[in-house]
Amino acid sequence: MQIETTRFDTVDIRADDILLFPSGVFAFEKMRHWVLLSDSYNASVGWLQSVSDPSVALPVVSPRRFVKDYQVRVNRSQLSPLELSAPDEAFVLTVVSRHEGRLTLNLKAPLIINLDRRLGRQVVTNDDQPLQLDLAPAPSTYRRTA
Repeated sequence: MQIETTRFDTVDIRADDILLFPSGVFAFEKMRHWVLLSDSYNASVGWLQSVSDPSVALPVVSPRRFVKDYQVRVNRSQLSPLELSAPDEAFVLTVVSRHEGRLTLNLKAPLIINLDRRLGRQVVTNDDQPLQLDLAPAPSTYRRTA
C-alpha cells in the first residue's frame, strides 16, 4: 500500500509495517496508526510517520545512543497494553525536538514498541528524566533532518 507524506512524498509500506498506538502519541492522541521510516541522511534517525496525516512525522532516535545507561522506569500497568512477553522485548525510542536552534531528546516520555505485536505506547517515566536533554553538539545531519 502507499501513503502520501509531505516530508517523504509517496511511501510504499506493507500493512504489517503499521504500528498501532491505541492511545496515540502525546499531542497527537487521535492519530493511532504510524509507521517507522528510515532517514536517508542519517542512519541514527528514524521518523514516526502518521499514516492518517501526511504532515505529521516525528524524528526519533534510540536514547541509548546518546545516554548509554538510559533505562525506562514505569509501572508495569503502563506496559501491559503492549503485550510484551518480557520487558527486554521493548523497543525504545525518544522523540527529537528543536527548541531555539538546539536539538533535544525527550527522555521523560519515551515511545515503547512491541515490534512483534506492532503495538506502541508513549509512557511517562517514574524517575527524574529530562523533558529536553540537549544533544550537544548537534551534528549538522541531525539539524538538517529534524
